[in-house]
Amino acid sequence: MAKSKLTLFIFLYFAALYTVKLAAADQDNEPFVGVNIGTDVTNLLSPTELVSFLQVQKITHVRLYDADQDILKALSKTKIRVIISVPNNQLLAIGSSNTTAASWIGRNVVAYYPETLITAVAVGDEVLTTVPSSAPILIPAIESLYSALVAANLHTQIKISTPHAASIVLDPFPPSQAFFNQSLSSVMLPLLQFLSRTGSPLMMNLYPYYVFMQNKGVVPLDNSLFKPLTPSKEMVDPNTLLHYTNVIDAMIDAAYFSMKNLNVTDVVVLVTESGWPSKGDLKEPYANIDNADTYNSNLIKHVLDRGGTPFHPEITSSVYIYELFNEDLRSPPVSEANWGLFNANTTPVYLLHVSGSGTFLANDTTNQTYCIAMDGVDSKTLQAALDWACGPGRANCSEIQPGEACYQPNNVKGHASYAFDSYYQKEGRSSGSCDFKGVAMITTTDPSHGSCIFPGSKKVSNKTKAIANTTQTSDAAADHGLRRRFITLRDNHMSAATNALAFSILLLIIPFMILC
Repeated sequence: MAKSKLTLFIFLYFAALYTVKLAAADQDNEPFVGVNIGTDVTNLLSPTELVSFLQVQKITHVRLYDADQDILKALSKTKIRVIISVPNNQLLAIGSSNTTAASWIGRNVVAYYPETLITAVAVGDEVLTTVPSSAPILIPAIESLYSALVAANLHTQIKISTPHAASIVLDPFPPSQAFFNQSLSSVMLPLLQFLSRTGSPLMMNLYPYYVFMQNKGVVPLDNSLFKPLTPSKEMVDPNTLLHYTNVIDAMIDAAYFSMKNLNVTDVVVLVTESGWPSKGDLKEPYANIDNADTYNSNLIKHVLDRGGTPFHPEITSSVYIYELFNEDLRSPPVSEANWGLFNANTTPVYLLHVSGSGTFLANDTTNQTYCIAMDGVDSKTLQAALDWACGPGRANCSEIQPGEACYQPNNVKGHASYAFDSYYQKEGRSSGSCDFKGVAMITTTDPSHGSCIFPGSKKVSNKTKAIANTTQTSDAAADHGLRRRFITLRDNHMSAATNALAFSILLLIIPFMILC
């Protein structure tokens, strides 16, 4: 009897361990939204400050364009997952020497893993389209790095791939007719075979912004921004009759059909870059805060909704937003420096409109934001914006009149900041209400000073609060409803993994109960 109990104990124990492993794998395989971290930024946060900021923003996945050792150290024991990259200028050395590849893996992966959760190595960036002369060395570099991971016994935990520009796919719409540029076949076919063999993703940088800009009049702006379309305006693939309500799904499916044409059907697309610029020059009128906010907010919702694509509704691609910070050191055009969700000083460029966004990118960390005048703007431009805010904008500018609480300091910047915030709060802090032709910015720091209390301040009197609460009750109720719906949606998605985990723990306990 004791022997049979022991046998049952051993069987149930290992069954439980296996179930726990499967439950953990299910959770790891859930689609996510991450961010790219570019470093062409004046006064970039220190690695320690950067990681603290990521944690405050509840960002769980990041992609680096190199393997910055200080950042990798700072990420240690944080549970933030990171893709590190081999810069294009290192490909030749790594692809030409197994020893160099092994040294790179030892220095940048083995030295940090598993304390730092490195999930993948991106080998180069858009190599086939930006540095085609390096194309012949790409596969040797990937294979050498993979061999080094195998030698370190990390090849099942850390994937290897290479990010591609969308332009490697030709004739992308309708998606069913898409195919990879045939001049790249000598690289793409062995690459896809490698990805299939190792369970690695096809990394794609996909930008509906550029699709729209290059096809104005053909691709609707609403379709690019995930806005609802009438059925008559939806893009329909005439070969499959699949309906596409947004551009990025069509781009992802074009990659899937392109792989299918090469008889590869078991590789998942990972979107390593996607985003929308918040500012552009005169030739880029659609690069603005409203469109950037709309695109990135809807992109996040799209991933969290886990709806997949029309061709693969069972697969939702994870996405890395480009990018975390505006990179002010980037070369023109203006849009190149304005893809960030945040300014270098960590103030949000705009507030994402995602119900329940506290679970990801809570970029209003205090639940209170203000609109103020930017530094360095000339007085004439600021005065024009101030005049508009107090005139057609109907901001309450009484407090900046002579003798009133916010008249001092008596300068255009101070008065403009108060007027901008009055308008911003009046408009419910809505997207685009803190712009004023590019001279205003959102901040989470209360600009109130002395007896001057800004309209959005929590320091307002009880009387003012009471009035505000009366007018805002319906808005708060609506927001509460949205949050509840998001939490319900999130909990539904998590329930399968959570139940599996709970069942696994129960299985672990039962053997001990039997044995006792």
